[in-house]
Amino acid sequence: MFPSAMSSLSLYSSCSLRASLLPPIMFTIVCKSMVILIAAALLQLSYSFQMKTESSHLSIADKISKLPGQPNVTFEQFSGYITVDEKEKRHLFYYFVEAERDPSSKPLVLWLNGGPGCSSVGVGAFSENGPFRPSGRVLLRNEHSWNKEANILYLETPAGVGFSYSLDTSFYERANDKLTSMDNLVFLLRWFSKFPQYKDRDLYIAGESYAGHYIPQLADLIVQYNKKERLFNLKGLALGNPVLEFATDFNSRAEYFWSHGLISDSTYHMFTTACNYSRYVGEYYRGSLSSICSRVMSQVTQETSRFVDKYDVTLDVCISSVLSQSKVLSPEKVEDTLDVCVEDETLIFLNRKDVQDALHAELNGVSRWTVCSSVLEYDLLNLEIPTITLLGSLVKSRIPVLVYSGDQDSVIPLTGSRTLLHKLAHELRLNTTVPYRVWFEGQQVGGWTQVYGNILSFATIRGASHEAPFSQPERSLGLFRAFLQGRPLPETF
Repeated sequence: MFPSAMSSLSLYSSCSLRASLLPPIMFTIVCKSMVILIAAALLQLSYSFQMKTESSHLSIADKISKLPGQPNVTFEQFSGYITVDEKEKRHLFYYFVEAERDPSSKPLVLWLNGGPGCSSVGVGAFSENGPFRPSGRVLLRNEHSWNKEANILYLETPAGVGFSYSLDTSFYERANDKLTSMDNLVFLLRWFSKFPQYKDRDLYIAGESYAGHYIPQLADLIVQYNKKERLFNLKGLALGNPVLEFATDFNSRAEYFWSHGLISDSTYHMFTTACNYSRYVGEYYRGSLSSICSRVMSQVTQETSRFVDKYDVTLDVCISSVLSQSKVLSPEKVEDTLDVCVEDETLIFLNRKDVQDALHAELNGVSRWTVCSSVLEYDLLNLEIPTITLLGSLVKSRIPVLVYSGDQDSVIPLTGSRTLLHKLAHELRLNTTVPYRVWFEGQQVGGWTQVYGNILSFATIRGASHEAPFSQPERSLGLFRAFLQGRPLPETF
C-alpha cells in the first residue's frame, strides 16, 4: 500500500519543489496530471491510518522506566521503533519526552536534526535541548530543556541514522529528500496510532541545519494530507541555521569569514570571484573539483585554521562540540572540523548496552552507534533543490514560520538566511510588522529580530553556534517559548 502512496506523493513533492524552475504551462500540465494519483495516495494513507489496530496501550511497551544514571524526574519518557515500510522493513527510532508539567495541555513538537544523516537523539536530545546531558556515568539535568514548554518528539531520520535502520540496505544508497519526507509523514501517522492522546494536539515542527530541507517538505505533505482528512493540527515551523537555498546560504560564508577576520582581503577576493562556495561544493559532490576551486578552498582552510570551530567561531574548540551533524555541509577532512570533547560523552553513553536496553534500541547492520551515519549515502545533490519556495507556500497556507540563526555560525551564516527571508517577504508582499530590533532574554540582549506580516519571522541568537540550544540554552529556550506562545520577542528586560 505505502509504496504506491510514496510514489505519488513523491511526484507531488518534486512538482512543488521545482515549480519555480518550470515554465508556467509545463508546470500546470505536469502538476495537474498528478492530482488523481495524489488523491488516491492520500486516501490510501488515510485508510491505512484509520484501520490501524494499534491503540494507546502499545505505547506502554515503549515506556522508559529510567535511563542509567538518570536523576529522578516527574515526566514520562518513551522510545522505540515505528515501521514506515513493511516491504523494505524500514524502522525509524524515536525518543519522546513529555512536558515537565501538565503535559496534557502542552503542544507536541517534532524535532529533526540535519546532516543529512545525523542523529536527533544524540545531537538534539542529549546535547542540545533535551532534558539530560551525559557526564561520565551519569546524566545531568538540562535546566533549559525544551520540555519545560512542550512535549518533545525526537526522530532519527532517515533510516540508517542513529538507531534507525532498513533491512533492505539498498535504501542507504538511494536515500533522498522525497523518500525521507514520505517516511516522516508515515512515521507521524503511525506514531499517533500509538499515542492517540496527541492526535489533536497543537503540532509544531522544529530543527536545524539540513532540517531546512526535511521540515518544509514534511509540512507540505501534511498540508496536502489535511485537504483530504484534517488530522494534523500544524501550528508552526521553527528552523535553526537552515539550508534553504543552496547558493545564497553557502556563498554567504565568504563575507562571514572576511568580516570576522578569519580570511585575508586577497583570499576574500578570490573566494568571491574565482570560485564561490556553492560552485566548490557542487563540484566536490559531483567528483569534478577544479584545480582553481581546490586552490582557493585550501587557502581558506589554511587561514581559517583547523583550530577554529567553524560552527562557532568564537568559542575554544574544546568547548563547542556536536559538530559532525553538519560535517557533510563542509566537504573538508573531518579532523579539520570535528571536536570530540562533548561528543565523546554522548558516544560513550549511547553505545552502552544498558542504555540501549533502557531505550529499547538496537544496532542493526552496524557495530556501534555514531552521531552521524556510517552507512547512509544520501543523495547530496538534493542540497541544490531550494526549499525557500516551499516555505513561501506554507506561509500562504497561514502556517507561521520562524527562521533563527546562531550568529557565530559560519557554515550557514545569518546573513544568507536574513537575505532569503527578506526576499521571500517581498515576493509574498508581506509588510514589516516588527522592524529590525534587539530582543532580550533576562537582562541581556538575546539577539535581533524582524517579523513580516505577523507570520514570517527572523531572529538571531546572540553568541550562539550552529547548534544554538547547545551553546546558548537559556536564550534558545526564551526564543522557543515566545514562538510557541505566538508572541513577539521581548523588546525590554
